[in-house]
Amino acid sequence: MILAKVVGTIVSTQKDPKMEGIKFLMLEKIDPVTLKGKNDFVVAMDSVGAGINEIVFYVSGSSARFTRVTDGVPTDCTITAIVDFIEKDGTYSYRKD
Repeated sequence: MILAKVVGTIVSTQKDPKMEGIKFLMLEKIDPVTLKGKNDFVVAMDSVGAGINEIVFYVSGSSARFTRVTDGVPTDCTITAIVDFIEKDGTYSYRKD
């Protein structure tokens, strides 16, 4: 799983019928301690109801098709979890509001 921040929404009106109703979000990979973006972006299908500015985990490759939402869907990147907090060595770098 890869840690990222939701930084945008992608809208596509023409797509494979299997993708209908699935939200596309733009993610930026982040450093888990500083939360700074790495200027490395990916578009992911949302399987958990994530929103702008949330920290999420995503999976890529064949794992992206193993969620209830993406089973049998042509995808290579899927958000699988919304992060509640990040703690390292007793210090919290992130807590969801």
